Amino acid sequence: MKKILLLLTLALCLTFLRSNAQYNSYKSELGFRSDNDSYLAQGQDRYYTNGLFVKYRSAIDQSAIKNPKLNKIIWELESGQKMFNPQTGSIMNPDFIDRPFAAYLYVGGAINFLYNSEGNLKLKMQIGTIGPSAKGKEAQEFLHNTFGFYEIDGWQWQVNNELGINSSLEFQKLIGRLGSQKTDFSVSSYLNAGNTFAGAGAGILFRTGAINPLHSSASTQSVVSNNSKSKVEKEFFFYAKPMLHFIAYDATIKGGMFRNEKGPVVFDAKPLVFSQQAGAIFSRNRWTADFSVIFKSREIKSSAKPHQYGSMALFYRLNKE
Repeated sequence: MKKILLLLTLALCLTFLRSNAQYNSYKSELGFRSDNDSYLAQGQDRYYTNGLFVKYRSAIDQSAIKNPKLNKIIWELESGQKMFNPQTGSIMNPDFIDRPFAAYLYVGGAINFLYNSEGNLKLKMQIGTIGPSAKGKEAQEFLHNTFGFYEIDGWQWQVNNELGINSSLEFQKLIGRLGSQKTDFSVSSYLNAGNTFAGAGAGILFRTGAINPLHSSASTQSVVSNNSKSKVEKEFFFYAKPMLHFIAYDATIKGGMFRNEKGPVVFDAKPLVFSQQAGAIFSRNRWTADFSVIFKSREIKSSAKPHQYGSMALFYRLNKE
């Protein structure tokens, strides 16, 4: 699997580098993001072990926006699944569980307001479920059987079912950009409210390379446009994003908020978690590709260790302006 992913990445890079076509603007884009600890080739399969998300976003006609401070408005539809297991996906004895088996399956929508001042406000709503209804066992069995990984065991001890309604507010604002216009810093923050995930976080986004303003950048999911007066240039930049997270509730660790019987094995979540994300983004014409690595401090009040995983995303744009 790792060789296939490497060859695919190299092929995409060659395609991007050989493309000399004039840059065009598009109204919509469709793509996916995949998270997995195996992308780091460390032989680990623990904690946040896999995530798969499919997204479609489209820009509203910018000539119809009456607020002179707004550059564009983009709406988004999303469906995804996150899977979590203990130190390994094969547990024969519940005494060795240091993080609950859990999955979160959901659908949702978002609207992103992007301002000329290079700030953006994104509002998200999701409805989903944890527990057996989230199909984590079935998804992990499919992945392991497909790619010849080890046989899994232990999902009989996963958290119990609970329907979740979750909302999120994300805010990002440019702090400053160096005179070369190739390096900038932004504040990035979020607030989660819901019975599956609740908490807040804040950090700094650092970008360096060929970058666009934050209202027209892959870093804020705002490359698409509709009747835009400004041209969106190609991007190729490196980024880093250290963040501090306050965890008020995480149902994949503690079990359902409104359930008395939360599951056979649950833990308390650590209230403060530090993360560091580093990666690179390439965006041109119809394509955006993003690869990053994420490191997180300990999240669970157990013997669980810090963990890390890789994330890759690929988007294809539709509906040329």
